[in-house]
Amino acid sequence: MQGRVMVFIDGSNLYHALKQMRGSAKIDFARMVQRIVGQRRLVRVYYYNVPVNQGEVPEQYGRQQRFFASIQSLGYFELRLGELVRRADHMIEKGVDVRLAVDMVAFAAKDLYDTAVLVSADGDFAHAIQYVKDMGKHVEVAYVPEAKLYRLRQVCDTFIALDQSYFTHAPAK
Repeated sequence: MQGRVMVFIDGSNLYHALKQMRGSAKIDFARMVQRIVGQRRLVRVYYYNVPVNQGEVPEQYGRQQRFFASIQSLGYFELRLGELVRRADHMIEKGVDVRLAVDMVAFAAKDLYDTAVLVSADGDFAHAIQYVKDMGKHVEVAYVPEAKLYRLRQVCDTFIALDQSYFTHAPAK
């Protein structure tokens, strides 16, 4: 299947799914995207997340900044950041899901891709996905196998189960 592909990665959703599935969120992002895209033409990869608060967790902040730098060093990858906001006794992400959904819809409207691949199991994206499909685009969801995809199953064209082979290099022979 030929065509232009954009990949939209919900970083926090993927991170937590991987931590739950395998205890580690280490990913070879270039390998994962290459496997997802296959023979199609990659246009761009957008990675969405929020920076942790440097004052509250300085060691985690340093690790995350190095991670963000590694994402930005990959070809065709762009980092899109929201913010953490304190609500009562906990922090919540703001501006991540909305930005991802707006980008997916806006880029479809500009005819910048033929297929969107959403790397997330978040059902909140269902309406944006339906809108993109209504513009004649294809939408695939790549997910960690243990994820619950009730709402996404109703709207996506196809699904890609991200097993271990998507995240690590094959052993050397």
